[in-house]
Amino acid sequence: MLAAQGIEFGYGAGRVLRGASLVAERGELVCLVGPNGAGKSTLLKILGGLLAPAAGTVRFRGGDPRATPRAELAKRLAYLPQDFQLAFPFSVRDVVLMGRYPHRRRGLLQLEGRDDLEAAEAAMRQCEVLELADRRFDTLSGGERRRALLAQAFCQRAELLLLDEPTAALDPAHAIALFRALLTARASAEQAALVVTHDLNLAARFSDRLLLLDEGHVAAEGEPADVLASEATARAFRTPLYVGELPEDGAPFAVPAGDAAAAPTAS
Repeated sequence: MLAAQGIEFGYGAGRVLRGASLVAERGELVCLVGPNGAGKSTLLKILGGLLAPAAGTVRFRGGDPRATPRAELAKRLAYLPQDFQLAFPFSVRDVVLMGRYPHRRRGLLQLEGRDDLEAAEAAMRQCEVLELADRRFDTLSGGERRRALLAQAFCQRAELLLLDEPTAALDPAHAIALFRALLTARASAEQAALVVTHDLNLAARFSDRLLLLDEGHVAAEGEPADVLASEATARAFRTPLYVGELPEDGAPFAVPAGDAAAAPTAS
């Protein structure tokens, strides 16, 4: 569904991406991890067609995202950035319904129909913000805003989700609920999701495949536990990780090796 090959990019004289390559197939939940400054957010913008690479190619459903009309691309690809600002006091329902504009013939000028309202309600329920539907977006806490924006992305019902730090500002329960919702969407709608995250435990527990970005290229990829335990990950984060399994359900976890003594017993 999505393929990037040899992506190069820089800001000014600084090179951020150096030959980054990846693929994401339909139905996959792929997490992209790496240290600060590795180029994760920049790569996500390039994959979404928001930035042009200095070299390399991006193909989504066989075409170049930057050459696809934005309205058409938005029907199939949803992008959630780290930061989002609204200049007007929209309600949460209004914000979520913005995800439906690509599916309307006249964009935002067309009144939402039953399908739009049903999609918005389902997305708000999925992200646990339905009770906030009539609240002004600018009165919400950081975590509540994040969940409302995630509902907007789900409401878009795109084939591919590009999410940049979607669990930032979320408490543990809502962070886990988000990843479970991604798994449900993947299974029911055959969506693909590429998620940038610093939460290595969520990445280890929920992703089908893990990509490690370091110094502008994909330094390791594969099974989450294998990638997290690799020498490449230890080099990237400048510390080895202790990778084990939680005793109650066998879910993998990762902690810096210096904290391993306090971690649950690995199986």
